[in-house]
Amino acid sequence: MVKSSVKLLILFLCIAFVSGLVGCKQELLSPSRVTDSTVVKGSDTAGLVNGTGKIVKFNHPFGLAVDAAGNLYIADVGNNIIRKMDTTGLVSTFAGIGGVKGAANGLDSLATFNKPFGVATDALGNVYVADAGNNLIRMIGTAGVVSTFAGTGIAGSSNVADSVTFNSPLGVAIDGSGNAYVADYENNLIRKISQAGVVSTLAGSGAKGADNGLDTAATFNLPEAVAVDAAGNVYVADNGNDLIRKVTPAGQVSTFAGSGQPGKSDGTGTSASFNSPFGIAIDAAGNVYVADSGNNLIRKITPDGAVTTIAGSGSKGANDATGKAASFNTPSGIAIDKLGNIYVADENNNLIRKISQAGVVTTISKAHINNSVKTAIWPQKIR
Repeated sequence: MVKSSVKLLILFLCIAFVSGLVGCKQELLSPSRVTDSTVVKGSDTAGLVNGTGKIVKFNHPFGLAVDAAGNLYIADVGNNIIRKMDTTGLVSTFAGIGGVKGAANGLDSLATFNKPFGVATDALGNVYVADAGNNLIRMIGTAGVVSTFAGTGIAGSSNVADSVTFNSPLGVAIDGSGNAYVADYENNLIRKISQAGVVSTLAGSGAKGADNGLDTAATFNLPEAVAVDAAGNVYVADNGNDLIRKVTPAGQVSTFAGSGQPGKSDGTGTSASFNSPFGIAIDAAGNVYVADSGNNLIRKITPDGAVTTIAGSGSKGANDATGKAASFNTPSGIAIDKLGNIYVADENNNLIRKISQAGVVTTISKAHINNSVKTAIWPQKIR
């Protein structure tokens, strides 16, 4: 009798264990938290090498920003550093110590970051970093000194002066007046930081959802990135909702494009669909560009909401070609220069790609790629 009971108990535990494994494979949760356990190795070319052309290596490049002079800044998440690519294509380490996590301020080469996902520049040449693992917004001044712009480092959503908190901020953007906007990912909020450093909530209640409305009546679901136009409207890559949202300066939230269901349909407004939109950028004409990561596509949204696919076949790859003949592998960050060239952080290829005004996709900094190595989105959205 005892032996039978033991056998039944063992059988029950085995079934539970196998069921747990199956359950993990079928997990339908939103993107996982930004913690050490989230790190997923990409291709075997991930690394940290500065220089030009084929010798350069990145480790999951994510956020991108272009300054007025045409320099490109790259949030190299896996290396915990900010990289700079000048107009000649020379890549260097702009701030941080490769492979070292921390929150130390100071001169660029002595400062440290912890999973810097987002990056932005202002008119004066300062660089802002959404330092997700530290729950901070950092600033790199024109003299190369890194400081904490906002946040205490504690996870939270407080707007109280001297006690401001964020929870895995992933995206940051700067308007023409020097105000910063933050995609506060785990808080499901869009935050605003004035030039004076005053932090407020522009939109979102903190609850997950896709409700439109005025400021705290609206809801988001893991907002990934933000971009701001000349009129001060903030556009949000609302990752968990598969939507692109728009927030006016007064805090009125609406759905700019997307059905709310994962897909890759072109169309106008809510007839279009996205799949895990990560990066977002705006050109001088008011067109919005989206790194549609789950679809491996680059999408364009005109000011009237018409969505088209401008680059990518939808299949994973690293093919340089024109328009839809090109391929990407989890395009995550996107930025536009004053000439209209588009730059893409092709995260799981560990590449920086460029799309010309004619739609020609090229790789401007790369090493040999081995696409046989399994890669995954980071932060990961499992469907």
